[in-house]
Amino acid sequence: MTTTNIDPRYPIGEFQLQPFSHKLKEQYLTDLTFLPTDVEMAVLNLDEPQLDTPYREGGWTIRQLVHHIADSHMNAYIRFKLAMTEDNPTITPYQEKHWANLADVYDEPINMSITLLHALHRRLVTALRSIEDGDWESRSVFHPGHQRKLTLWELLGIYSWHSRHHVAHIKALREEKGW
Repeated sequence: MTTTNIDPRYPIGEFQLQPFSHKLKEQYLTDLTFLPTDVEMAVLNLDEPQLDTPYREGGWTIRQLVHHIADSHMNAYIRFKLAMTEDNPTITPYQEKHWANLADVYDEPINMSITLLHALHRRLVTALRSIEDGDWESRSVFHPGHQRKLTLWELLGIYSWHSRHHVAHIKALREEKGW
């Protein structure tokens, strides 16, 4: 049974930055480790019309969500590596709404993005596990769209949340539709 008071835009709530802890770091890394499989399981056995169903009114389709996760996490990988190797570099924002409407989203099967996520997250988590505890809050990037610095710790929290957030969109739609 779906709870009606949950905002369909934020099925797990909005991102809330938490203080650094080893326990939370391990949870975030686990979220990133299992994201590709979580996405794969969330879309298992969906047909083309189901993949083209928006997760909420005015929202992206499941197909767009899967490709968006890959697009977003490719950007995340670059952002993390920049923060790990440069002194507070300025990152490049991207127009995710426009990216979600490009031909590759509609013309390529979602398994292309799922396969990409498996390889990408293996490298991402390996890189993240090499970060020294002191660097999580001292190394950062500057996000010009938000006009502020984002630490490695905040990025880790954001992408852990982002992973769970979009998988929850797909699962909520499946539950609502009885798929």
